[in-house]
Amino acid sequence: MSDVGSEDFEDEQGYLGEYEGERNEAGERHGLGRAVLVNGDSYQGMYERGKRSGQGTYRFKNGARYVGEYYMNLKHGQGIFYYPDGSKYEGSWVDDQRQGHGIYTYPNGDTYDGEWLQHQRHGQGVYTYHDTGSKYIGTWVMGKMESAGELIHLNHRYQGNFLNNNPTGPGKYVFDIGCEQHGEYVQEDQDKGDAEEEEPVTTTVLKWKPSAVTGLSHWAAAKDSPSSGWDLSEEGKGQTTQEKLKGDQSPILEHNDQ
Repeated sequence: MSDVGSEDFEDEQGYLGEYEGERNEAGERHGLGRAVLVNGDSYQGMYERGKRSGQGTYRFKNGARYVGEYYMNLKHGQGIFYYPDGSKYEGSWVDDQRQGHGIYTYPNGDTYDGEWLQHQRHGQGVYTYHDTGSKYIGTWVMGKMESAGELIHLNHRYQGNFLNNNPTGPGKYVFDIGCEQHGEYVQEDQDKGDAEEEEPVTTTVLKWKPSAVTGLSHWAAAKDSPSSGWDLSEEGKGQTTQEKLKGDQSPILEHNDQ
């Protein structure tokens, strides 16, 4: 779930290039104007005392485009950024960064609708997977799923706490047929490789351990949970939350300790 195509772009530096528009008594760009930079970028919109301030459109030579508010040459306020890979961000900006509430649409059709801080998903938000329709609704910390959250699939959902983009500790699966499976996610070490090797490779996998099947009950998210980023272990060897979302795999409704 990386922000593909959200890299920073070179912005206008200095006043080289062509400019047509209004100026103030000091000769500074002030009011409505249009600038074409020597690097091929262009800007059309409002200026204030030589700086882009107010509503404007900045077009990058690589195809990216920003339409929205500026303050002192920085994207600040409400605006839409169209990235060259087809992704798009529409929402709040602070000091040239995505911050506040915004909606990001990714090249593969996935969307994130929620809070941002310093270009990262941060706060409460909803990430929707286009291919499966699955959703994560919950807390984000600097781009990663963290603390209380809910994974919603076609015919069931998981409710619990998350760490490193993975569910962790106690939680429950809620099924549309009217029952719940309670249990917990634990990390287990697993040897992998040739048994004849002197130093077998050990990997950590995420495993669901069911404890009981009950009727439907109210879910109260745990307030206290580990506070570290979650990497969804895309490079890990166990099944990740992202893989579960894309595959929409349900747990087996059997009570066992294996």
